[in-house]
Amino acid sequence: MLVPEFLEGSAARFPDKIALICEGQRLTFLEMESLANRLSNALIETGFQRQDRGAIFLESSPEAVVSIFGILKAGGVFLVINPQVKAKKIEYILNDCQVKILITDAKHLMEIKDTLPECLSLQSIFLTDYESLEEKVVKNLDVQLNSYFRTLKDYPAARPPQRCIDLDLASLIYTSGSMGVPKGVMLTHLNMVSAANSIIEYLENTPDDIIINVLPLSFDYGLYQVLMALKFGGTVVLESSFLYLYKIIDLIVKEKVTGFPIVPTIAALLFKLKNLEKNDFSRLRYLTNTAQALPPKYIDQLQKIFPHTKIYSMYGLTECKRVSYLPPEELKKRPTSVGKAMPNTEVSIVDENGRKITRPGEIGELVVRGANVMAGYWNLSEETERVLRPGPIPGERVLYTGDLFKMDEEGFLYFVSRKDDILKVAGERVSPKEIENALYELDDVLEAAVVGVEDEILGKAIKAFVVLKKSSSLKENDIIRLCSKRLESYLVPKCVEIREELPKSLHGKLAKKDLA
Repeated sequence: MLVPEFLEGSAARFPDKIALICEGQRLTFLEMESLANRLSNALIETGFQRQDRGAIFLESSPEAVVSIFGILKAGGVFLVINPQVKAKKIEYILNDCQVKILITDAKHLMEIKDTLPECLSLQSIFLTDYESLEEKVVKNLDVQLNSYFRTLKDYPAARPPQRCIDLDLASLIYTSGSMGVPKGVMLTHLNMVSAANSIIEYLENTPDDIIINVLPLSFDYGLYQVLMALKFGGTVVLESSFLYLYKIIDLIVKEKVTGFPIVPTIAALLFKLKNLEKNDFSRLRYLTNTAQALPPKYIDQLQKIFPHTKIYSMYGLTECKRVSYLPPEELKKRPTSVGKAMPNTEVSIVDENGRKITRPGEIGELVVRGANVMAGYWNLSEETERVLRPGPIPGERVLYTGDLFKMDEEGFLYFVSRKDDILKVAGERVSPKEIENALYELDDVLEAAVVGVEDEILGKAIKAFVVLKKSSSLKENDIIRLCSKRLESYLVPKCVEIREELPKSLHGKLAKKDLA
């Protein structure tokens, strides 16, 4: 199976069913399939070749989703760029993978127009609001501009011939790189189909599911909500942001949503809302969380707000999409675990010499084996070789995640830290996660992050950043004193800084590098 067949299969089975709801628009599977076919036929006629790259620089919208499938149906490789990314970084991405076509709107085009002369591979831009573009801008751009909607009208809705096999690339997802520039994670059709199948299996998705997605499509967690729903014939309620949570809550109730993917930042915002218990969440079948583990306190609060809803704690990374999940019935017994490997995936924990660790509680690097493991990083052979290493079968490569884990006696996984997050304090190896968990146990703490700061005596000292409830009277010294009652002396923060908010990435993850 190829990724475009997600939409094609559901359009054949459920042509008149609503596939996508977004800002008042409701599109059926057949309507989406027809639009994607029209776009793909237009791209092919303009010279778009198999495995050419097409970039989508739009807010989450029907046009963004249709564009993903239009590029795929034309045999291309799609990449979704977060609308908040700045022009210089976009210039780097477009040049790094030689993007041939760009689908955007006038607002975002204006933000990047000065960098476009440097993007030599870019041949065509499709604008979803072409008619609103200022004429002076059009005159100054040395690239072909096309009206997105006029193009769709001009080309047939017939499905184009299949141009790819499952080993071809389907997507590039750009993530932060260790060298300060983004790196493109290469995902094949096989990678994406395998990951989607496994997640759909353990979430027990059916065509009756209605998923609300408030995460950006540039984030693999948000992207797969759409891809998976289109595959199993469900419905996606698409929102461009999670900042207006009262609106999200209203949509969950109104649209009878059954699945709600979140990150800890969304949970923290939810807890600030009033009178949530008055809403009817009886149709909400499950919540999922990944990116960062939910503190146990968050899990308890979520279960109070959504008493009939299953909560799935999960772990994954862009390089393989998803690794593990904790069955909801295990949540009370082991709330800090991220479970076991998902279907069709194998994991192991290895020491610094690559030897498999079997003793419960011993910490090592997590290694992932499966069809969901990426093909590598675009144009970064050394980075690829560092994380994709020989596996048990000759010629096979497995993913060294760079994340430290431990396993209990029953084989359940526990995230400890990123390898490069471990702090050496006065000769002791310190996991920031352990300290953050202790901070979250304090009733007044809403968010917490721990980093290492330079110290003449200790080498590294522990510094904690916290966000408190508005009603809190806690001071920095109070927090240190309370930590000393919960933690060994070498784990107690040397200093604490109270902030109104903590920095977040474009995908809602805590951005520790901005604190360190």
